[in-house]
Parts: sequence; C-alpha cells; structure tokens
Amino acid sequence: MTVTVKVLIDPLQAAAVETTLYTSPTTGGGGKGTIIDKFTGTNTTAAAVVLTVKLIKLGGAAGAANTIVVKSIPANDVYTFPEIVGHVLNPGDFISVLAASATAVTVRSSGRELS
Repeated sequence: MTVTVKVLIDPLQAAAVETTLYTSPTTGGGGKGTIIDKFTGTNTTAAAVVLTVKLIKLGGAAGAANTIVVKSIPANDVYTFPEIVGHVLNPGDFISVLAASATAVTVRSSGRELS
C-alpha cells in the first residue's frame, strides 16, 4: 500500500450553496481511501459566519444525516475542526461544505490518500 500526503482541498472560499470540495479516489483509479489530517476554516469578515461540513458516503446525498459539524466561526478567526480530523473516507466518499455567507470563510484540508 502506498500512502501519499497531500492537500485535499486547496484554499478556497466556501460557497453559500452546498458544494463538494473533495472526493476520495475510487478503486478503479487505484484509491483505497483517504484519511483527513487537517481541516481549517478562516473567517475573513467582520461578522461571525456559520460553516457546515458533511462527510458523505459514495452514492449518498448532502443531507442533514451526513452533517458532521455546524460551526459559527467568529469574525477574523480560524477554526481547526477537530470533529473531522482522523475521519476516513472510503473510495468515492466526499467532503461537502455550506457557508451561511458566500466569500466569507476560506477552507483548506490536507490528509493522506491510500492506494
């Protein structure tokens, strides 16, 4: 088995609509899963903004049952989302986020892809 340490989500601002930001590589592409090592949300505005993060199984939909954390990030602050760190995504599983306000929270994630 090969382990590749990599950026899973390059820094980008979360949208105000449910958006898939990362999908674990599928078995057909050699993927055996992904381990999330770090996930941060940085609020760059002058008001608190809520960010919702979901981990969704292959074939699933971004619904309330897949919500891992809903966090209000204070103005000009960073949250490291310990609720997500250490979670394993099977091939085809994905990370989806939703911000209460567009262009307010920058997210980034890194981890290990297994192949």
